[in-house]
Amino acid sequence: MNLFELDTPRLVVDLDRLERNVDEMASVAREHHVRLRPHTKTHKIPEFAHMQLSAGAAGITVAKLGEAEVMADSGIDDILVAYPLWGTEKLERLRALRERARILVSLDSFEVGEGIARVGREQRRDVEVYLEVDTGHHRMGVSPGDEARLLARRLSTLTGIAVTGLLTHAGHAYAAPLATRDQVVAREIQDLVMTRASCQADGLEITEISVGSTPSARMESLEPGVTEVRPGTYICNDTAMVNLGVATLEQCAATILATVVGRPSPDRFVIDAGTKCFTSDGVGRSGWLHVVGRPDLTMEFITEEHGVGTIDRDAGHPLRIGDTLQIIPSHVCPVFNLFDVVTTYRGTTVEGELRVAGRGKVR
Repeated sequence: MNLFELDTPRLVVDLDRLERNVDEMASVAREHHVRLRPHTKTHKIPEFAHMQLSAGAAGITVAKLGEAEVMADSGIDDILVAYPLWGTEKLERLRALRERARILVSLDSFEVGEGIARVGREQRRDVEVYLEVDTGHHRMGVSPGDEARLLARRLSTLTGIAVTGLLTHAGHAYAAPLATRDQVVAREIQDLVMTRASCQADGLEITEISVGSTPSARMESLEPGVTEVRPGTYICNDTAMVNLGVATLEQCAATILATVVGRPSPDRFVIDAGTKCFTSDGVGRSGWLHVVGRPDLTMEFITEEHGVGTIDRDAGHPLRIGDTLQIIPSHVCPVFNLFDVVTTYRGTTVEGELRVAGRGKVR
């Protein structure tokens, strides 16, 4: 079937573009001798994760235990849960997961470490943990240097866990202008390298420095001391990555097909996709949604089920009710979480459907 004959709204993925993105990031990691552990919260699809592993990724990253369970069900056996695990139920699920896969966990508190250590003691096998360090994003993580060293030392007294790495997420790199992004990355790595040296001087063996974010991954991999990078969005990209200068429109593999269902005025059109397809992330930002091949069309706003745009009538291109538009979203990660399946294609020929198996796995 031709792509533009499909019923809409629909999330579609260009496999040629996706495969090129996967191969390019794997090549960057190989060239700079760092381990690639892509964050699969972007796509939540085991088949895509296996593509990343086949291209050279050493393991994967997930945000939640539910995502880890989905990926382990598909046979993936090296998974970092980059999120603190708290509560009896989650610790029971961690215990079960460790029976079939290598599971690493990140944390930034002694309290979380105590629970995870119990799992390690019960299984008589240490749980490998990464201590999360805040290098400027101010979301999670302890301060670099003495605060991190003291927590690492305290965690090391717990039987059942092994503090093997330092982890950070340079989320603030998304807001940094391109001209200063290298400074953000340099500071991030300096903080981690300094913290590792401090820990090692205290007798703690820290072997891993794990960093991640698509805007900074290529720069991070160049920095001495980094052992692992965890980019996620790169597999599909989106207009946010384009606006940041780390991707081109031609590298955007995921788009939403939508149908024009209204032309209420000569300069306005309405499509059958709104926040339940695109999310509201990025609304109002210049170029937040990009209509492929139609520079005369600008998306203005979206509500739950409607997308409203304007047309430059001077461009002379017709737009009729029933026309199908292909639109690049602003933030592709939550977009995957809004669809049960994605349709894959090459050229304009539909190849099939894949279930978004990690959708809704927020626990």
